[in-house]
Amino acid sequence: MSSSNRISKLNQSNKASFVSLMSSAFAQDPIFLHIFGHSECNEQARRHTAHFFSFLFDKSEWLHEDVWGYFENEKLLGAYIIEKPATNTIKPMDIVKLLGRLISLACRLPIRKIQQLNKYMQVTRSMAPRTAHHYLIMIGVAPEAQGKGIGKALLHHLLHDVDSCPLSHGVALDTENKSNTALYEKFGFVLMREARLDHVPVYGMFRPRQQKSTM
Repeated sequence: MSSSNRISKLNQSNKASFVSLMSSAFAQDPIFLHIFGHSECNEQARRHTAHFFSFLFDKSEWLHEDVWGYFENEKLLGAYIIEKPATNTIKPMDIVKLLGRLISLACRLPIRKIQQLNKYMQVTRSMAPRTAHHYLIMIGVAPEAQGKGIGKALLHHLLHDVDSCPLSHGVALDTENKSNTALYEKFGFVLMREARLDHVPVYGMFRPRQQKSTM
C-alpha cells in the first residue's frame, strides 16, 4: 500500500462518501435489486437505497460495529462494516438513538421493503455460528476502482483484526453472488449453508479465527 493509500476507521464526516460509494458498489447486487430495484435508473430506488446505507452507517455508532474505509489520495474507494463480538452491553441512550433511527427509516421506506429487510436479516443470521464471532455485514468497492486489489486489502485488514481478537471464533458473512464464494474461499472461508430469500439464493460462509504464530 503506497503512502497515498490508507485504511482507516470512518466517522460522521465520511458518511456522505460512504453512502455514495456503497450505493454504486451494490447497484447490481441481487439482494438490493430484489428489495430496492434498479437504483441506477430509478430515482425512488436510488433514494431508498441511500436511506438504507445511511441507516447502516448511523447504527454502527451505537452497536458493536466498526466501519472501515480504503482511501486513495483522500478519496474513499472501498469500505466494510464489521460486527464485533459483544464485550459490553449497549448503553440505554444508544438504544433510544437506534430506535429513533429505525422509526426514521420506517418513515422513508415502504413497509414491504422493511419486511423484506427483516426477513433477509433473519435468513442470513440463522446461517451464522452460535459461538462468539465477527460478522462481515458488507464490503464494497467503487465500480471504477474494482480489480485493483482494494477488496483484497480490505479483507486482509479485516482478517488481521479477527485473528487478533481472542473473544472471536472467526468471521461469518453472506453473499448472494455465487461467483463471490470462490473469492472468499481463497481467504479461508468455507460455505456452510445455502438458503433462499424468495427467488434470491443466499450463501452463508465462515472462516475460523487463525491462531497467530508465537515465533
